Amino acid sequence: MGWFSNRIDRQNLKPGDHIYTWRTAYIYAHHGIYVGDDTVIHFTRHGQEVGTGTVLDSLLIKKGPARSYVPCSTCDITGGDNGVISTCLNCFLAGGVLCLFEYGVSSAHFLAQPRGGTCTFAPSDPDEEVVHRAKYLLENGFGGYNLFKSNCEHFANYCKTGLLVVNRGTIGQSGQAESIIRGPLVAMVQTAALRLAATNVFGMAATYVGLYCANRYASDIGITKNVVKVRVEELTQGLATGLLQLAEPQVPATHQ
Repeated sequence: MGWFSNRIDRQNLKPGDHIYTWRTAYIYAHHGIYVGDDTVIHFTRHGQEVGTGTVLDSLLIKKGPARSYVPCSTCDITGGDNGVISTCLNCFLAGGVLCLFEYGVSSAHFLAQPRGGTCTFAPSDPDEEVVHRAKYLLENGFGGYNLFKSNCEHFANYCKTGLLVVNRGTIGQSGQAESIIRGPLVAMVQTAALRLAATNVFGMAATYVGLYCANRYASDIGITKNVVKVRVEELTQGLATGLLQLAEPQVPATHQ
């Protein structure tokens, strides 16, 4: 792997790895936790990998991931009642390329990525703890799926770190959603406000890129101040009762 490619060979995978694969011409990525024995645990909207439950879905993904393989006979890719499912690696990839999400990266590495949802400043917890969280959530659920506030990337980030970005009691936005939706929109609005001050198209482009990168940087789980550490047992109990028992905010992870 390098700064511009997070591809990884299957033989280099280990239990506890956060993996992802791009779907439908790189429009979005699907994330999960590899738990060993050719098995991945991932979060869906009752088997649907991306969606809002509204008419917006027809604009996002009309037909879902283009599957260029024959699903195996043992995996249930339609999803369980709680949305957290376990499938083989082939069914998770659905013919896509295997990539590894990176933790504890430097600022230079983070900003070199053209898209969000590929790495974070936050460090990972030990692999055995990551696998425990994923298997526990497979049995107990991760709450309701929400494309912007509780999606497959949030699930994998939580399994790896035990951290949740919380804003007024709701789980915060993922790097992928930030990159695709909020980041560009915020940058476009801010850039439009500065158009009169821009002297040429190159200046406007530089302003846009700068604002976009700054927004991605500030919203990362390893940087934002709205981060709390939540035990997986407390998380599922809180989701069941509607009351999350959250710990005190953690100090943002240090980075190079």
